[in-house]
Amino acid sequence: MIRPPAARLSFQDHFAGAASRLAAYAVDLGVVTGAYILAVAGVAFVASLITNHPVSWDRTNIVVVIIYLAWLFIYFAYSWAASGKTFGMAVLGVRVISADGAAATPRQALIRTLAFPLSFLLLGLGFVGIVLQRDRRALHDLIAGTAVIYAWDARAARLRFLVRENPPARAEPPGKPDTHGLSPT
Repeated sequence: MIRPPAARLSFQDHFAGAASRLAAYAVDLGVVTGAYILAVAGVAFVASLITNHPVSWDRTNIVVVIIYLAWLFIYFAYSWAASGKTFGMAVLGVRVISADGAAATPRQALIRTLAFPLSFLLLGLGFVGIVLQRDRRALHDLIAGTAVIYAWDARAARLRFLVRENPPARAEPPGKPDTHGLSPT
């Protein structure tokens, strides 16, 4: 079925697809990992200044891994609870809502964050619902009672871009003819 052009441009409140969700997750992973690396480097630098000994942490240190996982948990749980979207989701124009269409609650955000690793741990089978179901809900969405939708309206954004304001009209003093700088001859 071919939809009319206007219907194809508006995606607001439609369930987000796999490509949008994967791209948002990739952006989030880059942001979270980059911020974490900078924080760890900063702490190592300050610690080396204080102790006068070089300090280095790597992925084999279990403390570093636990702190990274805690940072991931806080990032996703707080972002979903506070606004329904992470930085990557905001960039891609998607957000998390409750399955009934209301805003996701902090409890749902917490459950979604805890259930999110299950989708990976089941050899990625937790993500199959995004491709096969009409409402495109992954395992962690089903457990938390959430869904991911497009949060922007492409048609409205396009129309706002095309609208141009009229330049303000020049005001002439009352009683003076509009000559626009031309003198009558």
